[in-house]
Amino acid sequence: MNRLRRTGVRATLVAVPLALAVLGATTGPAGAAARPGGSLTCRGEGVDPAAAVRYRTETVIHAPLSVIWKVQTDVRNWPSWQPSVTTVERLHHGPLRPGAAFRWTTPVPATPSTPATSLTITSTVRQIRHQACIRWTGPAFGEGLHIDGVHVWNFTKVEGGVLVRTEETHTGPQVDANAPVATRLLGEGLEGWLRNLKAAAEAPRSPATGLVRTGVAG
Repeated sequence: MNRLRRTGVRATLVAVPLALAVLGATTGPAGAAARPGGSLTCRGEGVDPAAAVRYRTETVIHAPLSVIWKVQTDVRNWPSWQPSVTTVERLHHGPLRPGAAFRWTTPVPATPSTPATSLTITSTVRQIRHQACIRWTGPAFGEGLHIDGVHVWNFTKVEGGVLVRTEETHTGPQVDANAPVATRLLGEGLEGWLRNLKAAAEAPRSPATGLVRTGVAG
């Protein structure tokens, strides 16, 4: 892959952890090797089975399921805990539901041949089960960049917390040009998203409001 193409893929995938997800990949970031057992699903629907670029990973978050679900699905507040998200616009009213959509942006740094730009993603919820799973799809566009993503999240109570699993597939000319590199970069983005979700959900909260208390020790 030439330097332009590789740089474009890296900028796009690191910026879009669509979750901003590893089936089909034999290696990935630490602790995120491909796992057997089939793709994640939500109400029977999963990621794109034909996509060459796919990644799946998981983590245990030591927080109540209700808190984790609130942080992840309150998309308007993503920028407060997810540094790669710069703006979010809800395109519907009320809680997330099938057909609900939101548009969000993330910066893409300059490359030797392209200026810095902003990637715009329009995500549409396709399936959802309250505090159990969510699946959304959507295109991402930037200057010279185009990706179609499918993203599934699963939430399962376990001893001491919640097992959060996520899987995502990408298709598009930039990622299809070198699937192994694109898969590795997608994995890096999703690992980062999970780390930030874990930190946000586990942060101390005010008993009265449920809001994160900044500058307050445990």
